[in-house]
Amino acid sequence: MRACIQQRFHQLPHTRFSFLHPPRIHAYTVENPTAPSREDYAYANVFLWNTMIRKQAKNGDITRDPPLLYYIQGLRIGLRPNGQTFMYLLKALVSGKNFNEGEEVHASVVRTGFASREFVSGALLEFYVANGFIGQARQVFDEMPQPGLVLWTLMIMAYVCLTHPGEALELFRTMRGVGVMPDMVAVTTVVSASGLLGDLGVAKTIHCFIEKSGVEVDAFVSSTLINTYGEYGSLTDAYRFFQETAMKNTVVWNTMIHQSLEHNNLDLGKQLFDSMPERDVAHGALEAGAWIPYYVNNDLNRDGSLDSSLIDMYSKCGDIAKAIQIFEESPRRDLFTWTSIICGLAMHGHGKKALCYFSEMNESQVSPDEVTMVFPVNGEGFRVGSEIEHYGCMIDLLGRMGCLKEAYDLIMGMPMEGNEIIWGSFLSACRVYNNVELGEVAARRLLELDPRDPWGRVMLSNIYAEEAKYDRSMGLRKEIKEKGLKKSPGCSSIEVNGSVHGFLVEDNSHPCYNEINSMLEKIEKLMN
Repeated sequence: MRACIQQRFHQLPHTRFSFLHPPRIHAYTVENPTAPSREDYAYANVFLWNTMIRKQAKNGDITRDPPLLYYIQGLRIGLRPNGQTFMYLLKALVSGKNFNEGEEVHASVVRTGFASREFVSGALLEFYVANGFIGQARQVFDEMPQPGLVLWTLMIMAYVCLTHPGEALELFRTMRGVGVMPDMVAVTTVVSASGLLGDLGVAKTIHCFIEKSGVEVDAFVSSTLINTYGEYGSLTDAYRFFQETAMKNTVVWNTMIHQSLEHNNLDLGKQLFDSMPERDVAHGALEAGAWIPYYVNNDLNRDGSLDSSLIDMYSKCGDIAKAIQIFEESPRRDLFTWTSIICGLAMHGHGKKALCYFSEMNESQVSPDEVTMVFPVNGEGFRVGSEIEHYGCMIDLLGRMGCLKEAYDLIMGMPMEGNEIIWGSFLSACRVYNNVELGEVAARRLLELDPRDPWGRVMLSNIYAEEAKYDRSMGLRKEIKEKGLKKSPGCSSIEVNGSVHGFLVEDNSHPCYNEINSMLEKIEKLMN
């Protein structure tokens, strides 16, 4: 394997690794192994090395530029890996299912003494689990002298993911035996294992442990226990736990209603549904929708006229399986019903299945309209007017495949002018594949459409930076600053105990801002 990697390394252009080589060390090759100076190392540092390996993991482009090549090249110029190097390297290899290379990295981890670092061992464990080798994952775990809670939880989770619930529960008992107290994540994982086993006795034991230990229970634990009790025959235990738990959000309420209906206890289901507003729980779309079919299936929907609306509702609420069930049982398959299920499948990323249904629709002599055609994006044989949305879908598809020339030709051949969405989609594809020439064209068109929008300049600046055209990249950044253009700040949010916390870029207004920063610094120190 190493010989194969080294052969590939010699075949690659040396400039591919220029991020590690300032001008004075470009001459450093296999044929001229002159050691770089200390000053040169200021450029070729471990941070940049790790960044490039992480970039490969993020982009998934490991066939053209295998991450192990970057690792070997860094070693050749005298860089010493740290824990993050191995963590990023293993994550990159997971995405490509490169088992042999992963074993080689594992050997390097042991040789360099990083096997005792818990987060590195965690990355190794995840790598083996992703490849389906639970035995090797357990070996990594067993070789840790004193695994912490995170590693215990990862190993238990690995057994659950590979459907070994018995081993997961046994490991949980061992963890408790050595005095490691589980947190909510560990309890959630064990509850999932009990659900896979389908053993009411195990579920009750975990329920008892939760009550005695005082571990904080989230909505997932509550809903999983309710499901486990309900699915294996004990609606009474499910309802008792529901009444006892303090965590009652829309997910938990919906789970309890669902189990009531599964056990044909319509009175309890209706009672729960009616009582939700009294407990300050908002009726989400799926919660309200869960009750609708039990009404419409009686008298209002005998001819299936409401099926297309039900399919659309379940698709948009995230329950595509229920949408498919309603479609398959529907006595009425008109244009609206077919379009609802095709659009729903496409929305959930089930492209092949959507095309299968589209073919069945054609065979059943139902002609698609312009709405149906937005999703299959293939109008051959049908007289459907081409809208800009259809071109947008096709351009996006070509861009994702890397067919940038074909996408550009399609834009230039459109009967209408491309809008911001068309050129923005094309520019995003140019950014992914680092096509400077076409990226400049797309950015120029976006500037013509909206000169005050900085997004096109930012994207083009990133393309220049990826291609080491730093003067052009910085020029665009300077232009954005001088013209006072502002990009909408990135925002992320997280729900904790029923409250949603939002975070903006460079925002320090959160009441726990200092505590959050302090914790991030501690995590960073542990990782380094």
